[in-house]
Amino acid sequence: MGDTTGLHEVGDGCHAYVQHDGSWGWSNAGLISGDGASLLVDTLFDLPLTQRMLDTMHGLTATAPIATVVNTHANGDHCYGNELVTGAEIIASAATAHEMAEVPPALLAALNTADGPVGDLFRHFFGAFQFEGITLTPPTRTFDQRLEVEVGGRLVELIEVGPAHTRGDTIVHVPDARTVFTGDILFIGGTPIVWAGPLSNWVAACDLMLGLDVEHVVPGHGGLTDKAGIVGVRDYLSFVDDAARTHHAAGADAWEAARDIAREIGERPDFRGWSEFGRITVNVDTAYRSLDPGHVSPDVVEQFRRMAQFEGFPG
Repeated sequence: MGDTTGLHEVGDGCHAYVQHDGSWGWSNAGLISGDGASLLVDTLFDLPLTQRMLDTMHGLTATAPIATVVNTHANGDHCYGNELVTGAEIIASAATAHEMAEVPPALLAALNTADGPVGDLFRHFFGAFQFEGITLTPPTRTFDQRLEVEVGGRLVELIEVGPAHTRGDTIVHVPDARTVFTGDILFIGGTPIVWAGPLSNWVAACDLMLGLDVEHVVPGHGGLTDKAGIVGVRDYLSFVDDAARTHHAAGADAWEAARDIAREIGERPDFRGWSEFGRITVNVDTAYRSLDPGHVSPDVVEQFRRMAQFEGFPG
């Protein structure tokens, strides 16, 4: 698709920083500007990418410096660049702060440089990113459920909607701009991936956003959208959750169910053609964990191997 990275004005005083096609690791961020201060929604997957974003935002932040960073969740493509926003308060949900320490940048650096099939697998997903030399910089303030933040005279609402994509997802709502930054509660044009679940929590998060008075919706990955984008993600998750329940009741294992449900998705014009369709393997496995507390998920390397295999990667 070429390089579609750029800064886009959405609501009044709100900007979205959109990266490429929104595929693995190419996340979006946001900037909310008030009188003399700004809030940054998420940093990016490595330091060069985050610095590029901050340089692009300089025309706005020169008069309204970034005083606050909100990390919407713990995945590195939304927090690994935190160290570059010096002097800012970093806010996240308590669950996100706890989860953030579990996958340090050094781990991804090691996997990306590993020899053999494991290294090939992770370079397939993350070879474009530079994980060396990143200092994981955790939140300096945490919250549970809801928090109101003042940014240069503007009210910003932080609403915890996880566990869903991860254990501590947060959306960022700017009421006076009718704008919401969703983090990875929305993938637009790409398949959502449900690491934590249950899927019903994620569906509820979509319903919550649909109940907000918003016109501008900035997803964690993919192009800018509106409430129609929220409906699409909600409908996909509801479909997968219902289908997984049916297959589980029939005695199918999670891998078999994922293959069958993928074929069903391929017959749906509303979902057909979404990228990263191999994520169905993780999504069904997460649904099975919700249905059966004794269900044991494969380790993360095996989960990535299955997604890659599903999409035809030869590793």
